[in-house]
Amino acid sequence: MMPAIFRENLFDDFFNDDFPTFPVLSGRDPLYGKHAKNLMKTDVRETENSYELDIDLPGFKKDEINVELKDGYLSISASKGLDKEQKNNEGKYIRQERYVGSCSRSFYVGDNMDAKDVSAKFEDGILKLSLSKPAPKELPKPSSIMIE
Repeated sequence: MMPAIFRENLFDDFFNDDFPTFPVLSGRDPLYGKHAKNLMKTDVRETENSYELDIDLPGFKKDEINVELKDGYLSISASKGLDKEQKNNEGKYIRQERYVGSCSRSFYVGDNMDAKDVSAKFEDGILKLSLSKPAPKELPKPSSIMIE
């Protein structure tokens, strides 16, 4: 029985790396392996006055996350780096799964959204965003036009 984490065999790369390829070409994200598609899972809730987004960003720190509103798109990106200066005198690594990398996701929120309408909070690996709903536009009042 081989040790596995998140259904990924710990020795997959060691024994199956006949022809090393670039991670982009092989469909693997070096930051989180085969399961990178599960990163940044998002729950979106609609309340009476706002839209609430809860985005999973486990392992990231607040200063590694960037939220930007531009041209009607709300973009969330997170970048992670490792400290390569750390020394470990207790042995050598057999497998190292933590890498430098980034991930991002964008949502179209409309051209009438402004940065003051968005608030963000990060705690326990979850980024919580609140987007205020724009005030409903009033339809023009009907007016009679005289026919000559």
